[in-house]
Amino acid sequence: MFSLNGSSSPSIAVYGVSKSLTRRKIGAPLVVAAAASSNRSPGDGNVVLMENSLNVMRENAPAAPSPVTEKDSKSVVGGGVEDFYGEDDVSADQNVTPWAVTVASGYPLLRDPRYNKGLSFNEKERDGHFLRGLLPPVVISQDLQVKKMMHNIRQYQVPLQRYMAMMDLQERNERLFYKLLIDNVEELLPVVYTPTVGEACQKYGSIFRQPQGLFISLKEKGRILDVLKNWPEKKVQVIVVTDGERILGLGDLGCQGMGIPVGKLSLYTALGGIRPSECLPVTIDVGTNNEQLLNDEFYIGLRRKRATGQEYAELLHEFMCAVKQIYGEKVIIQFEDFANHNAFDLLAKYGSTHLVFNDDIQGTASVVLAGLMAALKLVGGTLADHSFLFLGAGEAGTGIADLIALQISKQTGAPLEEARRKIWLVDSKGLIVRSRIDSLQHFKRPWAHEHEPVDNLLDAVKAIKPTVLIGSSGAGRTFTKEVVQAMASYNKKPVILALSNPTSQSECTAEEAYMWSEGRAIFASGSPFAPVEYNGKFYASGQSNNAYIFPGFGLGLIISGAIRVHDDMLLAASEALAAQVSQENLEKGLLYPPFANIRKISAQIAAKVAAKVYELGLATRLPQPQNLVEYAESSMYSPRYHNYR
Repeated sequence: MFSLNGSSSPSIAVYGVSKSLTRRKIGAPLVVAAAASSNRSPGDGNVVLMENSLNVMRENAPAAPSPVTEKDSKSVVGGGVEDFYGEDDVSADQNVTPWAVTVASGYPLLRDPRYNKGLSFNEKERDGHFLRGLLPPVVISQDLQVKKMMHNIRQYQVPLQRYMAMMDLQERNERLFYKLLIDNVEELLPVVYTPTVGEACQKYGSIFRQPQGLFISLKEKGRILDVLKNWPEKKVQVIVVTDGERILGLGDLGCQGMGIPVGKLSLYTALGGIRPSECLPVTIDVGTNNEQLLNDEFYIGLRRKRATGQEYAELLHEFMCAVKQIYGEKVIIQFEDFANHNAFDLLAKYGSTHLVFNDDIQGTASVVLAGLMAALKLVGGTLADHSFLFLGAGEAGTGIADLIALQISKQTGAPLEEARRKIWLVDSKGLIVRSRIDSLQHFKRPWAHEHEPVDNLLDAVKAIKPTVLIGSSGAGRTFTKEVVQAMASYNKKPVILALSNPTSQSECTAEEAYMWSEGRAIFASGSPFAPVEYNGKFYASGQSNNAYIFPGFGLGLIISGAIRVHDDMLLAASEALAAQVSQENLEKGLLYPPFANIRKISAQIAAKVAAKVYELGLATRLPQPQNLVEYAESSMYSPRYHNYR
């Protein structure tokens, strides 16, 4: 898109263009006035004078044999429309300039998702912005638009169709999209994110319509700084980046993993209040080892095997350096759905130089720890009084285990090594024990305790007799009836967390957990499940969803001006979330508060995280606000429409 002023600031609403613009040929430089909308921060100028660059572009363009300005005034294209730019006279092998001069008035305003209000433009705005006749005469409120959109979305029976309807709305009316999502978060969260986003990624090539982020591939190696400059927004606060190698529990989806950064950042805005213009989704395309995608004619990524080793590391390093150079030290870089071998290395390599956060490792750990803190109110005791058995020893499993051990160590004063002895992990080869240590990946070795080898989960449950069973394996239906019954035989109230996404990969369903434990299980899952009736009692299972943590966590980093992430900030987020779980929630079987209150919950989390940032001396936004909760709430983006001059 050609910008009139050479800038792409999201805060500029251009108006005041003469109606005659559409009736004459473009000749002399067009000068228009632009007013800053109320989105702009205090201190920004209210009026920016902008001059287009048509003459500059004409001067730099090669000379044409028949200048546009000298064309016969009678020359027309089909329909009697004058061909100002001569595009209909060129042959297929000649180049033309893709002119696109956009001002926020008239038809372009209706096509600008940032400022479009649809039928909510009032009478004054329709006159002032040349919309009269371009819209039906009725004027409706944004709330009625939300009601209408929800009615339409509910007509779709297929979740992917609902997802596509939401993405279409986001591309044509940004504020209505976020208003709709915020007001109906419990119903729409599974649509814009897990589990539906998994299917969307699998079919991303087929449903791809408009790019919603930056695609950086091996083709751009050595030019990533220039690629980042192509992004229209100059102020970015949060980047979510993936290489698509481990999308949810679905494996390597290559370039089609872009649905994950897009979905995550939608939640950063809807749940955490980060401005959409300050969010940047990125996919690093280094190829894919998914043969099905490589043979798919609709696949949108590089058709090559996945790069590894030095080639991969150099591309990622160039990206990290370029991001810091363009957006500064305080931009949050969230790693998402990288394979284990890269996820841990990237977090360790850049944790001391960048503001990095891995949601699969750290976000999952924080939200699960919060659920366990809430569960203690039902089962009694402290974390140190319980034993934990994990199925899955990858990013999520070891990340959760690390944070649980850290919390136990802080609560008891015991060394971290001693706290780890309360925690056992099972991987694809069985219980992780000391005799296997030479063959273990580095991130599994701290969990190799002295014990005889155990080959499978059921035998591990019988040997360890844990009070808490946590699934992060990505392998569906692995909490079998025998496993759940064994847990119930050792515990009056067994805590069972089936965290893998999407729903098809969940270790067990809510119904299975409650039925097989005779209604005694304290259950939560990564994907949502409907309430379950057992012996005349209804059980509403909680969803251990990272969306409880990362939006508020990110907001806390932003409002404090944090420059690094520290584990103590994750603990603070867990404690803040657990404190939001009421006794009424617990009585219903919920280990997490309702998502309907998520913005208030995010503000509480942001305040606790920000307080910890200040305490650790990692804040740059000084002085510290007196009331961090109020400050967090006041910093949140509002999707309500603004009135235009």
